[in-house]
Amino acid sequence: RKFYYITLLRDPVSRYLSEWRHVQRGATWKTSLHMCDGRTPTPEELPACYEGTDWSGCTLQEFMDCPYNLANNRQVRMLADLSLVGCYNMSFIPENKRAQILLESAKKNLKDMAFFGLTEFQRKTQYLFERTFNLKFIRPFMQYNSTRAGGVEVDNDTIRRIEELNDLDMQLYDYAKDLFQQRYQYKRQLERMEQRIKNREERLLHRSNEALPKEETEEQGRLPTEDYMSHIIEKW
Repeated sequence: RKFYYITLLRDPVSRYLSEWRHVQRGATWKTSLHMCDGRTPTPEELPACYEGTDWSGCTLQEFMDCPYNLANNRQVRMLADLSLVGCYNMSFIPENKRAQILLESAKKNLKDMAFFGLTEFQRKTQYLFERTFNLKFIRPFMQYNSTRAGGVEVDNDTIRRIEELNDLDMQLYDYAKDLFQQRYQYKRQLERMEQRIKNREERLLHRSNEALPKEETEEQGRLPTEDYMSHIIEKW
């Protein structure tokens, strides 16, 4: 059995706002072990952003102010090999070097995946998936731009703050969009080339059928006469 790694990426600002709304409604990741290199992080390596059972009702400002918030650069962290930077041990290597290693690791792993899609490009994502795995979905993907994150009104300063907190995700998403468009264009060109070859073969077949003499066609379809068959049997 062969397994493929695939993923979907989302615009970092929209994704961050969506996670905040999710947490605001009481969602937690308490069951997540955050295993890395065979162990879980210590409380000192991964402090909690809140006290109590959950962080329901937290404001966006509170969400952004927590320096340990795993929502920050979540897409890079989940795609990268954390063992390269000492997992959740922030003192393992300098912060700038850690960030660069994580980003490059996330880019490499994304590029090596058989498929990845972008939430903001549903139809193209469907097309790439179908062409990559040679299958066809029953229904076309729908592009829903009305999401919980889309209903959040934030000012430009807040958007810039979210972009700063998710700088690695922003860089990864720019890289992903470029790679996604390259893969999409390649598959489209390949499809057009295959269609041209198919059309040419069909035209050649049609011409060869037209060029075949009518008498020859009839001769090929005529069965041997009874006398001829008897002669063959006698010879045999």
